[in-house]
Amino acid sequence: MRKIGTGRWVSWVSVALLALAGTVWAQSQARTPEEAEQKKTLLLRDFKPQSMLHAPVHNVYRARFPVIDVHSHVNDARTPDRERIPAARLIELMDHCNIQRIVILTGAWGDALQKVVDQMVKPYPDRFLVFTQLDWTNLDAPDFGEQMVRQIRDAVARGARGLKITKELGLKVRYKSGKLLTVDDPRLAPIWEECGRLGIPVAIHVTDPEAFFHPVDGTNERYEELIDNPDWSFYGPKFPSKESILAARDRMFAQHPNTTFISLHVGNWPEDLDYVSDMLNQHPNVMVEIGARVAELGRQPRRARRFFLEYQDRILFGTDFSVSEEMYRNHFRWLETADEYFDYWAAPEQGRWKIYGLELPDEVLEKVYHRNAENVYSQFKGLAAK
Repeated sequence: MRKIGTGRWVSWVSVALLALAGTVWAQSQARTPEEAEQKKTLLLRDFKPQSMLHAPVHNVYRARFPVIDVHSHVNDARTPDRERIPAARLIELMDHCNIQRIVILTGAWGDALQKVVDQMVKPYPDRFLVFTQLDWTNLDAPDFGEQMVRQIRDAVARGARGLKITKELGLKVRYKSGKLLTVDDPRLAPIWEECGRLGIPVAIHVTDPEAFFHPVDGTNERYEELIDNPDWSFYGPKFPSKESILAARDRMFAQHPNTTFISLHVGNWPEDLDYVSDMLNQHPNVMVEIGARVAELGRQPRRARRFFLEYQDRILFGTDFSVSEEMYRNHFRWLETADEYFDYWAAPEQGRWKIYGLELPDEVLEKVYHRNAENVYSQFKGLAAK
């Protein structure tokens, strides 16, 4: 037998090892259409692609102008004592980010409201405001509207400076008969009129994202959110359509021109800024705020920027998220820079897309950050109003 040189022997071994590795790799791959199809399966919760886009990052640690956050629930009437953030810590955080004031929308009424006033508003009157809410318990009472007028006046006497309406109105609040209470029900008219007399705004949230009114299936862009929160779905015959609820709300806006309404969440239809623009054009007593809708606005930067420029006197800054420095800074980056393709706050909770900065002019930023809100709250007349 002829001897093989050491070098040739090593080369043959290398070739053999490579061939073996190739065989193992090939066996690990799909070799049939069925196997290939099987490998396409990936749980949505495990799909976390890392963008390869190289784009500038401009972190904004402090807002360019003082900010009034008109949409918060921090330390509200529903917050358990163990989850409350010490007010001094909140002030420190606010100072770091240039947050001038936070408006606590869900202050409830009576003793619950008084607790929020005593703990947050009285010690820091220049840093916090609180809104009251309606108590639907006696809805069937013939004088329900008048009862709520008295409750609102009591809330204002305690220190409340606005009324918050939650999305239950139009979707869930019903008479004992089962009939749904519509937003423009005439029995609510005394409430809206009283807010106008007192000079307090009504922050109103009716309906929800458009996708919440569609089937929860593979075509729904907010599928994950709705699967995690099934009670957020309003699809089906037991709920009125989004369009009908908003139409009733808009009729109510028109019926009470002397009351200022803050239509929360960008008029509750940021997916259709043409609609929101028409609504603002028709109802000069209405403002909008951006709470929890940066995801919707940030993915349409050209249209959203045009909206901000056209309605710069009608837009308020709000967040509707748990208070943190990182949360605020994400909002500042979106409003102040031209950064591209970055995560909105809490992404991908609301949908699997990225957002783009608006780089708003200073004069617009200052209005959105605080001047528009100051104009709204300066309308307060108090209990002496007739």
